[in-house]
Amino acid sequence: MTPDPTHTPTRRADAERNRDKILATARAAFAEPGAPVSMAEISRRAGVGMATLYRNFPGRRELLEALYVDEVDAICAAAGPVAGDTPGAALMAWLRRFAEFFATKHDIASELLEETDRDNPVFDTSRARVLAAGRPLLVAAQENGEVRDDLTLEQVLDMVIAVSAIRGDSGYREPILQAAFDGIRRPAT
Repeated sequence: MTPDPTHTPTRRADAERNRDKILATARAAFAEPGAPVSMAEISRRAGVGMATLYRNFPGRRELLEALYVDEVDAICAAAGPVAGDTPGAALMAWLRRFAEFFATKHDIASELLEETDRDNPVFDTSRARVLAAGRPLLVAAQENGEVRDDLTLEQVLDMVIAVSAIRGDSGYREPILQAAFDGIRRPAT
């Protein structure tokens, strides 16, 4: 019997647990302020050997890419409608989640840029995925008359990114973000 070339082998359960443990450890380590964390430190904190770390992530760039893609997966998954919410409320909840994503994952993206460049396909692919996930929320809110019709999702996300990049803690940025959200709502007639 010849092997099926389209078949992708399934990871063993323990290998998947190790990968998840490495990602969780790296996510927490990269969120800490201070100097960049070494691969050896991530291995130590995750409680796995260096061989296991490098088998899953051959280098720092691959680890950063995996972290970034996991976060993009989460933001895309959060773009579904929420039961009981109006389309505008669902959009605003997703935009808040996106703002948190950007504010907390900016360090991972910055470090990834140090390991690669802006032409890395992970950035373009991720942006396209986020836009595809969020666009139905914006269209539904616009069709429901809750959000201005003259804005694209690209413009709205650029606005959220700009506010999220403002220095200061979330308490400082929150009223600015709320003012930006108020600005995209359709004015009452």
